[in-house]
Amino acid sequence: MYHHRDLLDDLNKPLPLKDKMVSAHRSVQSKFPFISRIAIALYDPDTRILKTYMDSSGSDKPLAHYQTSLDNAPSLKEILSKGLPRVVNNLVTFENGTHEHTQRIGRSGYAASYTMPIFHGGEFVGFLFFNSHQSDVFTENILSVLDIYGHLIALMIVNELAMLKVMNAALKTTSGITHFRDPETGSHLDRMSRYSRIIAESLTDQYDLDDAYIEHIFMFSPLHDIGKIAIPDNILLKPGPLNEEERSIMNTHARKGREMIDDIVMNFGFNSINHIDVLKNIAEFHHEAVNGSGYPAGKRYDEIPLEARIVAVADVFDALTSHRPYKEAWSNEKAFAMLKQLAGEKLDIDCVNALIQNRQKVEEIQQQFKENSYG
Repeated sequence: MYHHRDLLDDLNKPLPLKDKMVSAHRSVQSKFPFISRIAIALYDPDTRILKTYMDSSGSDKPLAHYQTSLDNAPSLKEILSKGLPRVVNNLVTFENGTHEHTQRIGRSGYAASYTMPIFHGGEFVGFLFFNSHQSDVFTENILSVLDIYGHLIALMIVNELAMLKVMNAALKTTSGITHFRDPETGSHLDRMSRYSRIIAESLTDQYDLDDAYIEHIFMFSPLHDIGKIAIPDNILLKPGPLNEEERSIMNTHARKGREMIDDIVMNFGFNSINHIDVLKNIAEFHHEAVNGSGYPAGKRYDEIPLEARIVAVADVFDALTSHRPYKEAWSNEKAFAMLKQLAGEKLDIDCVNALIQNRQKVEEIQQQFKENSYG
């Protein structure tokens, strides 16, 4: 009576999204063994960038840590314009493609693909890919089943992103109140979150980082100073230097930020969100220093979570290169020189080098997210 095994039972469990996706892939392969890879790419509407996010293919990652403008992917752009999935039963059709993502897929030996656009509430979210090492496998009968799996996987992704959106909305509403009182601007958050992503991408091989981790650093880094909402105006908005007592109170914003996030995660049931600890660590430890002189815990070197070390460099660099009521914006040269001075003392050397070595990307972000009188 209870002999049947539910191949998708893992989807009922409080597992990370990656594990659920792998489980769904196993279920697909039980019917169609030739499906060797399922992958998700997310879309950033602010920059029109497509970014690899998650896949189920184990060590076979032809597009790990890859991003490109949607305008540089005409075949995918056509899928989006039509709003319909695309079948390519023989990828030899694309073997002479000039785009890097096409060439990478070809070099990995994939022979056929099925691509579904993902929408949520009418908004484009990204693409879902089924890849096969065999050609001519995507028949109408098979596609009718893959459509079901595709929408199921897309719903898992959208559900996780929706939870993230709700959580971020709650936190950003609070954070927005903070930034009405704090001289930092929205453009600062746009830039430093993207600097954080640049640093994380540069450290992928050294620290064995996956795309989901990198994306969550990008998503969560703007919330690093959320605890400042608990700091009194006479301290937060003081035009001159803080005295010792005021500085002590200001420094409590790191712990208070972590406490606020813990409360929201518990009250709204967000514990299952992938990489939720990344958010908590960024809020609590982004003012730690590698020599142990930071706060709130005086952590040193690798004791400081990598995500906090990344955000610290991105935050300091943008603060240096931004205009504030109490200072003019520094040039990139001057700011990079200061980062080098702080490397190994206050800031992580690897993170500093990762940012400096990507100057062109930094300057592109600065051009796209310029300051204005309203931030």
